[in-house]
Amino acid sequence: MSLDYTSLLLAVGFSATCLGLTLFGMWLTARSEKFLLTWAVSLLLVVADIFAYDAYIDMPGRLLGIATLALLLLGFSAMLGAAYQFRTGGSPIPRAVFGSISLAIALPAMALGYDGLGFMFENLFAALLLFATAFEYWKGRNEAPALTIGITALYSATAASFALCAIVLAWDGKLILGHAPSNWAEELSLIIVIASMTGIGALSLALNQGRLARHHRHNALTDPLTGLLNRRALFDLHGNAPVGAFTAVVVFDLDGFKAINDEFGHAAGDEVLRVFARELAGNLRPTDVAARMGGEEFALVLKRTLPETVEATAEAIRAAFAACRIETETGSLTCTVSAGFAFGTKEGLSFDKVLSAADNALYAAKRGGRNRVTASPLRRVG
Repeated sequence: MSLDYTSLLLAVGFSATCLGLTLFGMWLTARSEKFLLTWAVSLLLVVADIFAYDAYIDMPGRLLGIATLALLLLGFSAMLGAAYQFRTGGSPIPRAVFGSISLAIALPAMALGYDGLGFMFENLFAALLLFATAFEYWKGRNEAPALTIGITALYSATAASFALCAIVLAWDGKLILGHAPSNWAEELSLIIVIASMTGIGALSLALNQGRLARHHRHNALTDPLTGLLNRRALFDLHGNAPVGAFTAVVVFDLDGFKAINDEFGHAAGDEVLRVFARELAGNLRPTDVAARMGGEEFALVLKRTLPETVEATAEAIRAAFAACRIETETGSLTCTVSAGFAFGTKEGLSFDKVLSAADNALYAAKRGGRNRVTASPLRRVG
């Protein structure tokens, strides 16, 4: 082996080490992103493989050959698991274990002294694992198309370089080498790995940072108790646009909610809020928007609708919630809800004005005996 080849090998090891440490550091600051730890472990195995392979170059031996083959395939299997975990949030173990089956085919050849055949199998299965990893990112391309397609391309290029190494070894047809493979495909593969690893690292970090930013924004706009949008999100969506004659705002307020908290406790109150949120969400059309405004108050925005449809929807939610028997740690209970709704106008009203009109209708429902739906005089004009 030439010094240039050894330098390239060490460069791969250095790049993998830096990327692995970066991923581990990111995982320490964002423990929920577990794929970062899985990916860091996969790179640790790859780095260990590089050291074992470097030792094998100087002193070829059966044990070192087995070690380098096992470490590389285990590392790429873990990398496949990390890609699946990133895309789905599921456990990486099934994918990693499935990838590790390749060891059952590749290791016996190396263990029996057929190192040429062992290295051919190693490169072949490494290519398959990397192609599978690329496919995981391809399946998740809708999240951030430019970044995920770039990662897919780089993993595919790396996989192709390993496949090329396997083809060259198969073409030579030597089952026993007695030394590390030495050919132009090996050197080309190292160059591709260095370039691809740098690109994969940069694109993956950007992809993860984008996901974290979206996650933080989602948390900022979502009510953590009910999973509905919060007041800020509702105003972000509708606060700056005039409300037309076929758009309605419905405001709901749970009846006697303070008494529930006082008698049954705040945990029971939280469960009541969650149950109502489920009833609210269960009666939505794809174009409707529901939000928790704060406390026990909720709002619903319906577009392209008519007064009778809005009233029927609000009544269905009211009746379904009133029929619910809510089980809590301190006993079962029932609760009711009052609602008021208002429409915009043909000329367009501000969202604040329509929301205020719906609030006034809600207060009328409360004064009228609660557990009812009341329409605002601003039902629809023109």
